[in-house]
Amino acid sequence: MSQPNVGAAYSARSAEYTRLFGSIDSTHADDRSLVQEWASRLSGKVIDAGCGPGQWAGYLRSLGTEVEGVDQVPEFIATARERHPEIPFTLGRLEELPAANQSLAGILAWYSVIHTPPQDLGNVLAEFARCLEPGGSLLLGFFEGDAVEEFPHAVAPAYFWPVEEMSARFQGAGFAVASTHSRRDPGVRPHGAMVAVRRIRPAPVR
Repeated sequence: MSQPNVGAAYSARSAEYTRLFGSIDSTHADDRSLVQEWASRLSGKVIDAGCGPGQWAGYLRSLGTEVEGVDQVPEFIATARERHPEIPFTLGRLEELPAANQSLAGILAWYSVIHTPPQDLGNVLAEFARCLEPGGSLLLGFFEGDAVEEFPHAVAPAYFWPVEEMSARFQGAGFAVASTHSRRDPGVRPHGAMVAVRRIRPAPVR
């Protein structure tokens, strides 16, 4: 399924998604701790890439982080603006973030690339590298699996990623992996998260 179709699928189910996942209270306590620790080390602007209805952007703002949210789903942007009027939210794509070269201290991409086909992930990571200042940090959440494999997510086809393979993709895009995190809770898909730092000289964009 193409990215425009993914956006349309989320638009059709935006109210349901917001009801289920649109509050920071719906997130795992370990994830909030990880995001808090990550944000505490940043000095400068952060983009919440694929912000949905704004729960993580709101959380980052509560921690004192300068944050902007970006999402391709108009309904999510409208909800985020209503809930968090103090935060700028922009309609946009992961491959074309509204940021100048090397202008960001951090990018949070929490389950934002789960629908990105493996052959297209490099373009997204290259865009993240373009926007981050040298030494800037990326925190990405994803579904962990034993192989890169598509599965029938409730909204649109999504992908499992092994930590090792995701690490290799990060390194190829100009990042140094700082830490990896895995969690397997009963009744839910395995969770993975990765913190990476933009190297001084990122890999060239292909």
